[in-house]
Amino acid sequence: MSDGPSRLAVWGDPIDHSRSPDLHGAAYRLLGLDWEYGRRQVDESGFDEALDGLDASWRGLSLTMPLKERAFARADVLDDDARLTGAANTLLLGASRHGFNTDVGGLVSALETAGLGSSRTARVLGGGATARSAMVSLLRLGVTDVEVVTRRREQTDDLIAFGERIGIRTGSAPLDSESRPDRVDLTISTLPGTVVLPRSAATTLAVQGGALFSAAYAPWPTTLAEAWAAATGAPVVTGLEMLLHQAVRQIRIFLHGRPEQTLPDEAGVLAAMRAAMTAG
Repeated sequence: MSDGPSRLAVWGDPIDHSRSPDLHGAAYRLLGLDWEYGRRQVDESGFDEALDGLDASWRGLSLTMPLKERAFARADVLDDDARLTGAANTLLLGASRHGFNTDVGGLVSALETAGLGSSRTARVLGGGATARSAMVSLLRLGVTDVEVVTRRREQTDDLIAFGERIGIRTGSAPLDSESRPDRVDLTISTLPGTVVLPRSAATTLAVQGGALFSAAYAPWPTTLAEAWAAATGAPVVTGLEMLLHQAVRQIRIFLHGRPEQTLPDEAGVLAAMRAAMTAG
């Protein structure tokens, strides 16, 4: 899989903040691969045209907000996690398009690395594709009860139905609620970093929220992370950890075609990627 097409990129909107080119570039240099990995701003309405415009020099794409559902819809073949969540954050290109969701496994690894893999109760903030991936990740770690907190009622309804489908008990609360929620071990925020929560609501979530894992990493700190730091002594982990571990799985796909086949000197690759991540 290392020969042939050599162009890759991350697409999304916004995209200037993405650290994916740093991580992938560090990995490819260590692996001795002469691959080009860039970034491109592509919105949901322009995705189909952009995808159809790629030539045979393209090996694959990483997809971020708001393109994961569009990538899912355009894939010819899907892995189990993409099929389960209805979202693909990775496309392996060629005679057919293979869609993968590496967010699920990436989040499991990130939580375990941060010492949060033993959490038994959790809250998920946000209602999009990453929230569904978070719920699957929590289920794989043994969490059976999740409260979802979203900005729109239809998102809440969708996530409750999704929870029922995958076998996880799901409750709900409005995002701007200032009433004291039940305490949980872990809160996973899938909200964009630019979302500003009312301070009182953020503090309420923090006090009863256990550790915070935020999928966002730019801008940082988010208002939610600031509330956590001010109100609790609980751990706060940025989305860079999830970005790192899902990117390793993407690189496996781009090299081998499978997310479970480890890379040559994977420990060294991870170290190089982490160094590139912290350098910025």
